[in-house]
Amino acid sequence: MSIEKIAVLGGGQMGAGIAEAAASRGISVALIKATPGPSDKAKAGIEKGLGRLVEKGKLSADDAGAIVSRITFTDDLNAAADADLFVESIVEDIAIKKQKFAEADKIVKAGGILASNTSTLCIGDMQAATERSDRFIGLHFFNPATMMKLVEVIPTDSTDASVVADAVAFVETIGKTPVLVKDRTGFIVNRLLTPYMCDAIRCLEDGLADIAGIDTAMQLGANHPMGPLSLADYIGLDIVNAMSENLFEAFGKDYMAPPALLKKLVAAGTLGRKTKLGFYDYSERPPVPNKELG
Repeated sequence: MSIEKIAVLGGGQMGAGIAEAAASRGISVALIKATPGPSDKAKAGIEKGLGRLVEKGKLSADDAGAIVSRITFTDDLNAAADADLFVESIVEDIAIKKQKFAEADKIVKAGGILASNTSTLCIGDMQAATERSDRFIGLHFFNPATMMKLVEVIPTDSTDASVVADAVAFVETIGKTPVLVKDRTGFIVNRLLTPYMCDAIRCLEDGLADIAGIDTAMQLGANHPMGPLSLADYIGLDIVNAMSENLFEAFGKDYMAPPALLKKLVAAGTLGRKTKLGFYDYSERPPVPNKELG
């Protein structure tokens, strides 16, 4: 099946990024805000990002306008009715995801594919909330979805082979690289990456080095583009905490559990870049290490 129209549930950074990535390759998109209300913020964010590309000469104004025109912004789930592919990209809460998939299952046309962009949750758990287990798959994009090339493609034992092929073809069509992964908590990247970030936080807790020292060491010593504490801030400390909890629950390994400092920051609403304060203080330009953390 050729995927010509998709619906994305979730108007946050990831959902909007997926929508823009698809629209940039000629795919029609319904971007559905997961909560009631105007979708102005998602539209403004996409337009702002495209505007920067126009200013840099990397995209023409006409092409930027065409990309936005391919996206319908709404909070009505019924906009997914004629989608060939429905992609959920909302909060990492299994109960909420299952509820939304149960609703979408009744709306998306027969033959449409349902997919989750979950970062760590098992696809089979969400699949069970629908009546089309053979047409259910995981498509894990990475932030920012407009730039990151990887998409983990996660079928379950029930996913039809034709759906896997269609999902892989779609990922390639929008300029991404698919990697097939078994349905296991965390998949490949976050199963490896989340404990790495948590161990970096433990190094900070233990006083092994300060924030800048830990990040600089991994940038220069392991050739990483950013250090683990900067990365955790970029992802969102609440998301890192949730991924860590999911991995610990699934595998019971102590090194996968969220460190005390991470839990403390999340409880205080100190979530990284999106709250302007995490391991770094983003109210400063350039950002500086959070003085409260050393």
